[in-house]
Amino acid sequence: MNSTIKPVGAARSETLQWQTTIAFVLLALLLCRTSGAQIASSAGQKDSLEKIAADFWVWRAQYAPFTSDDVPRIEHSRLRRDWSAASISKRGEELNEFESRTRKLQTGGWLVPQQVDYMLLGSALARVRWELDVNPRWKRDPNFYIEQTVTPILEDIAVPGPYEDSRSREILERIENVPSILESAKENLMIPPAPFVKAAIESLADIRAQLHTMSKTLRPVTTLKEEELNVATERATRSLEIFRSWLQQRLPRCPQDIAIGRDAFVFFLHKVALLPYTPEELLAIGRTETARAMAFEQFEAQRDTNVPPLQMLPDQATWVDKAAKDETAIREFLQQQGILTVPDWVQHYTFRPTPEYVRALSSFGETDDFTSATRLHENATRYVDPPSPDLDLFWQATAKDPRPILLHEGVPGHYFQLALSWANPDPVRRHFYDSAPNEGLGFYCEEMMLQSGLFEHSPRTREIVYRFMVLRAMGMEADIKMALGEFTIEQAAAFLEQRLPLGHKMAIGGATMFALTPGVLVSYQTGKTQILRFLADAKLKQGDAFRLRACHDFLWANGNVPIALQRWEYLGLTDDIERLQGFSVPK
Repeated sequence: MNSTIKPVGAARSETLQWQTTIAFVLLALLLCRTSGAQIASSAGQKDSLEKIAADFWVWRAQYAPFTSDDVPRIEHSRLRRDWSAASISKRGEELNEFESRTRKLQTGGWLVPQQVDYMLLGSALARVRWELDVNPRWKRDPNFYIEQTVTPILEDIAVPGPYEDSRSREILERIENVPSILESAKENLMIPPAPFVKAAIESLADIRAQLHTMSKTLRPVTTLKEEELNVATERATRSLEIFRSWLQQRLPRCPQDIAIGRDAFVFFLHKVALLPYTPEELLAIGRTETARAMAFEQFEAQRDTNVPPLQMLPDQATWVDKAAKDETAIREFLQQQGILTVPDWVQHYTFRPTPEYVRALSSFGETDDFTSATRLHENATRYVDPPSPDLDLFWQATAKDPRPILLHEGVPGHYFQLALSWANPDPVRRHFYDSAPNEGLGFYCEEMMLQSGLFEHSPRTREIVYRFMVLRAMGMEADIKMALGEFTIEQAAAFLEQRLPLGHKMAIGGATMFALTPGVLVSYQTGKTQILRFLADAKLKQGDAFRLRACHDFLWANGNVPIALQRWEYLGLTDDIERLQGFSVPK
């Protein structure tokens, strides 16, 4: 049955567009008004969870760091960024005020959905504390400043052009913002780990060619004048080159240790991600899932001995066309098999050939655009290069069969889940974000659809899915051991390379990314494991009344919410919550 489900309060997608447009305007007005003084003064009025959350998300949109990860963590406000010591100190004071206001709330008698929102706000505040104090990349990782300068430019130009004057000006603003952020970087960075410094130096090796190629090919699709774009780009380029030289001079004095340590990692697990596990329990989950995935991969390979290998698609046009047809077929499969409701208003996840200006900066982030809470009426976009054996493991596989990546990144994965979450009528849940439910759900989609029969007539594609499962499960161990100081980046890369056909470049690149953002890779396997447990618990508790579609519909609509909280709200199970509250977490 083709569902006609709409977001609450929106009978048609046109209404949704008006709602999101109005929301964006209100957000912009609030941003113009919000300041530290106003945050403090609002505490003197009668406070509420809704008021604190509204103030917080406006504040967060202004200050949240950019990330090179592929899932958009927040829709950033269009304001210049300031990473000076004074600005960071001010942020810390304002965070203290948010924490104080939240602690004063009287939560007795609240219903479970309200208590879930309260814990979401606590998690969001803990994430800021993690960024500022517990894992302060702003003073220990030069790559952080590359993410605050070059990645925001890529994020803007990944939205398909041509660009009207407003977005053209935003792109220019982000380019012009580069020098001041890098000046702050040189003041803030203490003695960063040498492996992080090396990674930053290497990432900027070709920055002049990359930025100038971007500028030259970008200008025709903007309203910008050639001279103003060239001047801004040259200043940004020169600043990044100076920053690279500055790092090279300091490299010999930098320590080798990359670990954040057990206390910090536990803070992330229990306070930020709300994962009710110890690091040792997560290692056990990863090893068990590695064994399971490797066994299944071998079973499938044995079964497929006489099946010819998949052939790479001949060109970009064929790839783009096949992805579009596959995405439509996946949506129909979800409906026909009773797996998940597919609302008519959700747009499509599309492939496009990579523009040269996007390709030029592609090493600084993911080349995709999932849209946002204010752009739900637009298609999502993933840019692809011509099919080639030079592509990495994931994209070689996708150039043979786009469906595994479509499932994870598009429908029913990230894009689809984010669209539903951004339409959630609860503003706390609409703005909240966390990797474990996001990446866990995307990862879950791959095996869910394999077991549901999507690849019944494509055995070699099943092998791809199992290979992806092995990589995610093994990467979990590398992530945890580097965070705890049991692996160096080189040891983590060797651990992955010896067991997977990655090649050294991808292995060292992946290990470096895990080290820079501890806990992110844990989210894939842990989130998936939690979702499988959620499903089993629902079946056991509901018995004959259990409906897979209903369970999935709740899960996807609340797709940004940690699974421990979803189990509590949907099933009334409090064991994970009690465990989280029982952990002794370092402050």
